[in-house]
Amino acid sequence: MGATTLDEYRKHLEKDAALERRFQPIKVEQPSISHTIEILKGLRDRYEAHHTVTITDQALVAAANLADRYISDRFLPDKAIDLIDEAGSRLRIKRMKRPPEYKSLVETIARIKRDKDKAIEKENFDQAKILAEQEKSSLERKEAMESKWQASGTDLHDVLDEEVVAEVLANWTGIPVYRLTEEETAKLL
Repeated sequence: MGATTLDEYRKHLEKDAALERRFQPIKVEQPSISHTIEILKGLRDRYEAHHTVTITDQALVAAANLADRYISDRFLPDKAIDLIDEAGSRLRIKRMKRPPEYKSLVETIARIKRDKDKAIEKENFDQAKILAEQEKSSLERKEAMESKWQASGTDLHDVLDEEVVAEVLANWTGIPVYRLTEEETAKLL
C-alpha cells in the first residue's frame, strides 16, 4: 500500500510495467473545505497539546478557506494542517523567548537545588536549611515573574486564532495580512 499524487504516479510507476502491475490505483480526490474543517477539528486536540495552545474554531475555518484559496502547490487537508502546525509553532517559539532575568533565575534555582542536595548528602543540615530558604525565596520570585509575564500579555498558553493563521499565510505567500483578512471579511458580508 502506498500513497502518492497522480503526477508522481505517472512519473515513477506508469513507466515501470512490472511495478505498476503490483499496485491497484485508487484515486482519492482532495476533501472539500467543509470536510477539511472536520478533519482539522479531529486533529485539534493533538496540535493543542503539542504546541500548548488553544485553537479556535475560527482558526480552523480560516486555515481551510485561506489554504484552499492561496496555496496552490499542495492539496487539502495537508496545506490547512501545515498552516495550523506552523501557526502553533510560531506561538510556541514566541512564548519560549523569555527575558534574560527569568533564565538567570531558573539557573540560580537549579544551582541552589544542587548545592542543597550536596549539603544534605554531606549531612551539613544547617547549610541545607539556608539553601532551602534561598530556594523557596527564588521560587517565589520566579512565580511572581511568571504572573507579571502573563499579566503583560505574554501568556504561557496562547490562543491560536484566525489572525495568527493569516499572518503565517501572509509570510508564506507575501500577500499582506490586512489584505487577506479584508478580502475574507468582504466576502463574508
